Amino acid sequence: MGGIEFLKGHGTQNDFVLLPDPDGRLELTEARVAALCDRQRGLGADGVLRIVRSAALGAESGGEWFMDYRNADGSIAEMCGNGVRVFVRYLVDSGLVPEREFVIGTRAGDRPVRMHADGSVTVQMGPAAITGTSVTVVAGKPFSGVAVNVGNPHLVSVVDDDVDVLDLRDQPDFDSDVFPDGVNLEFINLLGENALKMRVHERGVGETRSCGTGTVAAVAAALHLAGTDTGEATVDIPGGRVVVEIRRGGSTLTGPAEIVARGELDETWWAGLA
Repeated sequence: MGGIEFLKGHGTQNDFVLLPDPDGRLELTEARVAALCDRQRGLGADGVLRIVRSAALGAESGGEWFMDYRNADGSIAEMCGNGVRVFVRYLVDSGLVPEREFVIGTRAGDRPVRMHADGSVTVQMGPAAITGTSVTVVAGKPFSGVAVNVGNPHLVSVVDDDVDVLDLRDQPDFDSDVFPDGVNLEFINLLGENALKMRVHERGVGETRSCGTGTVAAVAAALHLAGTDTGEATVDIPGGRVVVEIRRGGSTLTGPAEIVARGELDETWWAGLA
């Protein structure tokens, strides 16, 4: 085979195409990302993770490796908690990083990470900042929510009915004055002490099986509504379960990461998308 190396992986079924590109030689256009993520004309994914050295991008980072993350529509995103875990799994499994604790760079800042013996990964996600309130509308029904910034914007709404009944096929409405760059929308049920259930409509993607930063935002919002800013909770999403800890000035996300396939993209197909 003679083509462009790729891998396919997922974190709680939030799936990604990984493109190893240590020296930053790939021209990763919006059209190429959108085609790769298309589930009919490409490989299919919620986003693309380019694995590149920080120095190759001129990124100011304390980590050798930088997670260049793109949404499924080709837009550039600041951070992806599930993507970080898959990124880490690849770096360790491939031998590019010999340690199990290290730092990677993202557009939301450096993220210390640790890979466990069972293949799960803990990511230091940084602060989850409560920034206000707003409203989203799903199928004509308004839901008030707590705005949270986890390096990217979120709006978390507590829902009385089971979140499974929500129709998230179309983009819910939101206040573009509050979120001029779009927003990730989380809808949660409070299951009891230290447990949540969540569905999410991701900016630039649509509904996904999971969203790592979204789970952090969800727990931060639930704690805020309970009158505190520290705590830990499990979050059940359609793709599985993660554990989130919120503390003053920081947060962690722990969950699985899987690499499921690898191969090569046809160079003619790639060139035709330029």
